[in-house]
Amino acid sequence: MKTSLGLVYGGKSAEHNVSLQTALAVTKALNTDKFDIHPIYITEKGEWQRGPLLTEPVSNVKMLQLEQNGESFALSALNREMFPEASADEKAPIDVVFPLLHGPNGEDGTIQGLLELLNVPYVGNGVLASSAGMDKVIMKHLFAQAGLPQAKYAAFLKKDWKQTPDSCLQQVEEELGYPCFVKPANLGSSVGISKCRNREELEKAFELAFEYDRKIVVEEGIAGREIEIGVLGNDEPKCSAVGEIAPKTDFYDYKAKYEDGDTDLMIPAQVTDEQYAEISEMAIKAFKAIDGSGLVRADFFLTNDGQVLINEVNTMPGFTPFSMFPLLWKEAGVDYSDLIEQLVELAKERHAEKQLIKHTF
Repeated sequence: MKTSLGLVYGGKSAEHNVSLQTALAVTKALNTDKFDIHPIYITEKGEWQRGPLLTEPVSNVKMLQLEQNGESFALSALNREMFPEASADEKAPIDVVFPLLHGPNGEDGTIQGLLELLNVPYVGNGVLASSAGMDKVIMKHLFAQAGLPQAKYAAFLKKDWKQTPDSCLQQVEEELGYPCFVKPANLGSSVGISKCRNREELEKAFELAFEYDRKIVVEEGIAGREIEIGVLGNDEPKCSAVGEIAPKTDFYDYKAKYEDGDTDLMIPAQVTDEQYAEISEMAIKAFKAIDGSGLVRADFFLTNDGQVLINEVNTMPGFTPFSMFPLLWKEAGVDYSDLIEQLVELAKERHAEKQLIKHTF
């Protein structure tokens, strides 16, 4: 019996186009003999539209933008069983939702909370892990609590920047120095990120990052290699092969990730068995620190003196043709289609476990 799979993509986010690219790749990989694929598009204005059943792979992102042939619907249609007043001709409920949303209102716990309220199984991390994984400041606090080594960092609110900009700049210079990286706290895909080598660049970077969030994080620059690893599972997670990011530009920015592929992805990365074991152990420790489920991509620095530092985890890594996460699992022997099927099964497993929780006493 086929699984009715809802793909939710787009979203009211600066990463709307990234989500479209991810959805395009996933539709090409899904086996229509195993899945009934229901496209659910969230427009840039936040409107939900459900398109006709996909019976073949989609060839371009424009076909996923459903303004012309989509049908607006109430969120209750995701799970008709919760709403007995639903009309008989309303579309059937969806077995599992696969959120292919990046950034705020996607991988930050908001849609996860909605799906929890609707009691619908969904792929990936829950509310807590998603929100903690999105907020780089909270994430780093949790990593510190778990004893994971990481680069020095400082966090700032927009209010502080507007009131005492010189103090903020001075704090960065005294505690972190140059070069450093300035990032919006709650955004991914390298949107709004700047590398700074002096105060002039730092001031511009603060202004840019605060365009995307009310909170930002500044991290010290680390001399070393950028290593990534995939984590897959629920309570017994496992790790993929490791890969290395070697951007040809100054750092791994949005353009290199999603537009021109101007980056060398080395899979597997050249690391020793001891380094792989350490990276794997730290990745699983980070996964558990945020109470992860389904998947994360864990990013590390391997410094020039051989120290392993965790940088961040991404709770909804991209599935574009240039994306590292599926490539790491392919190297580990799990192809793209099988990876998606495993994620759907993990979603069902976690949902079934939650149904056993007692809510009365």
